[in-house]
Amino acid sequence: MTQDKRLSIQSVALKSALLGAAAGLALISPAAMAQEQEEDAVSIQEKVVVIAPNYVPEDGATANKANIPLIQTPQSVSVITRDQIDLLAFIDAQQAVRYTAGAFGENYGPDLRYDFVTVRGFTPKQYIDGLAAPVSTSIQSVGVDLYAFESFDVLKGPASALYGSSPPGGLYNQISRRPDSEFGGEIQAKYGSHDYKQIAGTVHGPLSDAVSYSLTGLYLDREAERDLVSAERMLIAPAISFQLTPDTVLTGLAYYQKDEVLGDTNGFLPVYGTLLPNPLGKIDPSTNLGDPNNRYERDQWSIGYELVHNFSDTLSFISNLKWNDYEEDTPTGIYGGGGLVDADFNGTPDDYRTVQQYNFSYREAVESVTTDNRIDLKLDQGGVTHGIIAGLDYRKVENKADFGFIFANQIDLFNPVYAPQATLEPGYPFGFNDQTMKQTGLYVQDHIGIGNFYLTVSARQDWVKVENHAASTETEQDKFTWRIGGNYVFDNGFAPYASYATSFEPVLGTDSVTGNPFEPSEGEQMEAGIKWDARGLPDGYKLLLTAAAYQITQSNLVSTSSSITPVFGTQVGEVEVSGLEFELVSRINDALSINASYTVTDSEVTKSGTPQEVGAELPVTPENKASLFVDYSVRNGMFAGFGVGAGVRYTSESQGALPGPFNPVVYTGEDSTLFDAIIRYDMANWRLALNASNLFDEQYVARCAGPAGCTYGAGRQIIATVTRKF
Repeated sequence: MTQDKRLSIQSVALKSALLGAAAGLALISPAAMAQEQEEDAVSIQEKVVVIAPNYVPEDGATANKANIPLIQTPQSVSVITRDQIDLLAFIDAQQAVRYTAGAFGENYGPDLRYDFVTVRGFTPKQYIDGLAAPVSTSIQSVGVDLYAFESFDVLKGPASALYGSSPPGGLYNQISRRPDSEFGGEIQAKYGSHDYKQIAGTVHGPLSDAVSYSLTGLYLDREAERDLVSAERMLIAPAISFQLTPDTVLTGLAYYQKDEVLGDTNGFLPVYGTLLPNPLGKIDPSTNLGDPNNRYERDQWSIGYELVHNFSDTLSFISNLKWNDYEEDTPTGIYGGGGLVDADFNGTPDDYRTVQQYNFSYREAVESVTTDNRIDLKLDQGGVTHGIIAGLDYRKVENKADFGFIFANQIDLFNPVYAPQATLEPGYPFGFNDQTMKQTGLYVQDHIGIGNFYLTVSARQDWVKVENHAASTETEQDKFTWRIGGNYVFDNGFAPYASYATSFEPVLGTDSVTGNPFEPSEGEQMEAGIKWDARGLPDGYKLLLTAAAYQITQSNLVSTSSSITPVFGTQVGEVEVSGLEFELVSRINDALSINASYTVTDSEVTKSGTPQEVGAELPVTPENKASLFVDYSVRNGMFAGFGVGAGVRYTSESQGALPGPFNPVVYTGEDSTLFDAIIRYDMANWRLALNASNLFDEQYVARCAGPAGCTYGAGRQIIATVTRKF
């Protein structure tokens, strides 16, 4: 049996399973469904409709690995709840941060494979349920569908004191949907721009007095803004909880996702015709300089558990573990990476329309196991409270990546003809990465309360060992990181705070100047701000406001581009990022929802072995970002259930790359002002919604990494959603 036939059989089988699961959602517990229909009638008769009750976040578990409210957390955290995701119809992580301060997405346009997000100038590490995701060598995202999660949490600033190696900008953590002892769920269908078709569903409920479950499934078939591109995705995510004893709960969590993308999603358009004038005209955003034969395949799964045992009301033990397997394969990856042909190398394109194609093949397999085990102790002594956690986590990750690279055809920029390629699949003749990384960390944190004052102190020691199998080398690095912060929560809900935190990331290789092994890169942040919740306002007001000022310094950077594999250079680099952030999430009288944010970011390379880099801004780090979204629901009367919303997003221009000897000209992407809109009708168990993003279809260049690396930002997307809740 050929591989294509096996993939086809697997695809049909998984589709059947997902369709069967969706049908099962509609058939589970007819009695419960009948009861809900009676409740629907009562609700309609009373003409009172309530949506998104959990729109405003309160929990700060991602920031603290403990149940500490966000208002008591001395660091900026943004939590995009499931209610926010559903109301604004976000379909991926890049969209989820549209109205979030300090976080930026969609810098490469609407990529159908990965989530490209930056936080405070750095690419954040991805976590799932508090454990590191099995990311690939070069992309810090595994692309699990957003529908699988209850929330999307962004922790801004250094997080190494609890999580180990991570960049100073922070991390994001996605929380999986969980079992529930009460029956419920939904079936959902979407249809939208570029033939976007999706059916999804989730159901949860009891299997017995001691066992509960949840099951989430999704099937997606879509095209793209670029011509001749399509994508297919299938996801299934089961979970089951066992109440082993009155004080012990074991929850099993798993997911499987399969992706296939056909055609070239990368963009890679020339600068002439996008950012700069082309005498032959402007390049259409739908232009595809790749090849319809391009193929990207990804299979990934994870299985694990969360165990919670309460020894008493004040002492608990929490254990998390996941096994992960991630495989991606691009046997054909043709793209217009050579840009406009300049045969005489005089700096001027020959005809402004002939583009050189390359063919880049790539495959990678990642296997990982990660576990986090901690105790949670609460004490109250003489009016002083302590929330203490102490834990040990361990991570082992094996990466094996190979690639191929050859010249392909030339293609007409304004009239693409996809001629047969001399070599369609170049294979994988070159090794890119072959390594095993092991990280062990011991950490402790104390959240101390004295009246209305709270002091949070965190500390961690890490040991990292990396075996480079290709080079037969072994690197060991260790690092101590810490965080301290305090805030005072006034009775009216205002909470000023200040904190200091550090971070580190391993750097592999040897300094070409000193001959010494590289030290880990180091990050530090000072942050001060104020938070406010609604405790001083009348009933019906829910809000969380955060205003923050920070400064980040990252040092021990290698002057060449650092990566997970050994690099050549000297360790003298340093960057500084400072900024102001304002963010508001509010829900008033279960009718008016508001998301507002404003970000000012100042980034600069302050030291480098590459002189051209000094003084440059970090790539894709705009100086200004501002957004406002307002949604209103009619709760009573004849029009009860109708809702409308509108939003505006502004992002200033940003540099596409750092300058250097091989990149002397740095291009700056364009600023953008985009408008979003919603119109919907909610009943007790139904929602009909029409969501539009970039409503007026503004065309802008989101990033231009070089003369052949420009990409347009996401264009207009309109999606209709029908949801049946039960």
